[in-house]
Amino acid sequence: MKALRLFLCALVGALALTGVALANGSDDDDDSGCRPVKAIGVGQNLGGGNTTATITRGGILKGTTAAHFDITGGTPPELTFSGTVTFTTKKGTLTVAISGTFNVATGAFSAAGPITAGTGRFAGATGTLSFEGVENLGTGAFTETIRGTICLARDGDDD
Repeated sequence: MKALRLFLCALVGALALTGVALANGSDDDDDSGCRPVKAIGVGQNLGGGNTTATITRGGILKGTTAAHFDITGGTPPELTFSGTVTFTTKKGTLTVAISGTFNVATGAFSAAGPITAGTGRFAGATGTLSFEGVENLGTGAFTETIRGTICLARDGDDD
């Protein structure tokens, strides 16, 4: 049970900490169209299925994340989970609904899902993100890579 809790916390933290970075790494003012995403996140499993992270290479999504996950099944050491990750940036928020797997023996996790909500620059955004990472099962610290596509719905600057 403790390993499962650590797993969920680490997974959420990893997802939260991992920033979504654009392939070109820029924070340009073009708010329309689809963009490839590749980011690195560093986070912490807070316990209870909650994580947080700092996004340092996130392009337009540079900022922080907060996530919550619940175990949905699986057989140890591989458990399944689902939850939400919310990215908070200076331009708005972006929420992703994810599901995936967490290995309670190694700390490895993998998850993916669609963008489900956004505010500010991200209002009406669509796309899918995937998260791959590893949590240190002793400390709850994690790192992750986030990839996918984000399609912004409108033009203009929402600052």
